[in-house]
Amino acid sequence: LFSIYLSIYLSVCLSIYLSIYLSVCLSVYLSTCLSVCLSIYLPVCLSIYLSIYLSVCLSVCLSIYLSIYLSVCLSVYLSTCLSVYLSIYLSVCLSVCLSVYLSICLSVCLSVYLSVYLSVYLSVYPSIYLSVCLSVYLSICLSVCLSVYLSVYLSVYLSVYPSIYLSVDLSVCLSIYLSTSYKLFLDCSTNF
Repeated sequence: LFSIYLSIYLSVCLSIYLSIYLSVCLSVYLSTCLSVCLSIYLPVCLSIYLSIYLSVCLSVCLSIYLSIYLSVCLSVYLSTCLSVYLSIYLSVCLSVCLSVYLSICLSVCLSVYLSVYLSVYLSVYPSIYLSVCLSVYLSICLSVCLSVYLSVYLSVYLSVYPSIYLSVDLSVCLSIYLSTSYKLFLDCSTNF
């Protein structure tokens, strides 16, 4: 009986002791393990995770944002700037350049044209005019004078003078006519 009682007592004591010991050991072990693990593992993991996540996220986001932002901003800026600049520049430059070019070109062309035209006109026109007028005048004068003179001479003087004096009379008449024609020519040239 004593042995039975002792065995029951020992089994109960061992079970109580083991349960208390295991619970205490497990609680202590778990608390220490958890505290150590949480104090070491969590900061390290969090720091590594946060550093990797933030670096990757920031790099990707920044690259995407910067590329989109820069492309949009540059395209808008360049398009507006170029359109405004080209419109203002072209309008101002074309108006100024055309006005300056036309004024200079017109003034130069007119001055050169007038100088050349007047010089040529004044140098060539009087000589041509004088030569034409004199040639026409002399031809008309000679034809009229010769026809009248010859008709009168042949009709009147040949009937009066003999045929011997014909040659002498013609030479004298021709010399007189030529001298008068030359005087007329000189008078016309001095008048012009």
